Amino acid sequence: MSGQQVTISGKDSNFGGYLASPASGRGPGIVVIQEIFGVNQVMRDIADGLSSRGFFALVPDLFWRLQPGVELTDRTDTEWQQAFGLMQRFDVAKGVEDIQSAITFLRRTKGATGKVGALGYCLGGQLAYLTAARTDSDASVGYYGIRIQDQLEEAKTITHPLMLHIAEADEYTPPPAQKKIIAAFKPNPKVTIHTYAQMDHAFARVGGKHYDKANADLANVRSQTFFRQHLS
Repeated sequence: MSGQQVTISGKDSNFGGYLASPASGRGPGIVVIQEIFGVNQVMRDIADGLSSRGFFALVPDLFWRLQPGVELTDRTDTEWQQAFGLMQRFDVAKGVEDIQSAITFLRRTKGATGKVGALGYCLGGQLAYLTAARTDSDASVGYYGIRIQDQLEEAKTITHPLMLHIAEADEYTPPPAQKKIIAAFKPNPKVTIHTYAQMDHAFARVGGKHYDKANADLANVRSQTFFRQHLS
């Protein structure tokens, strides 16, 4: 298992990313889609964990157009303000294009099987949904994605498996929005939705204010099983 900085060839320009590779040197790929804090230690730890389970895990720097190398934490008000500012300026459509470039990078990585999925949190959860709708990702997973309820017109375009983890007490996705999301995906057998009672946004972020180990572990096991099923 090893992590390294890599350069991804994008549609508009090259940009950076963190790649964690499995010790065996062979396996499927997963694009890890960042939260609003950039490619920070939390994201690198997720990638390292995936590589220890036999995946090539790539965290692309999706904020590169705004500020390359963003690495914030959720520990201070100043960093939260920076993170929200970046999110407000972020071009979601361009971000999905960059995720497609990261998927292509992993398909071509030496030792990779060619199967590639996507895994995102918060802003990345929204992007994981759009990745399922707009890219050739083989399987996508989103944790507590923001603003999905505002983009449900794309739900009908999803033809590859998608799993969404919804926190029932998510301050950014209130119950009416959750109902809209669940109803929109109900007709699609490719989409699996899990809800987590009493859980708030970012319940799976290790060290975060709302982290809940039992529910995070449950969601993570479900995600790992989903990826093994669809990326093998």
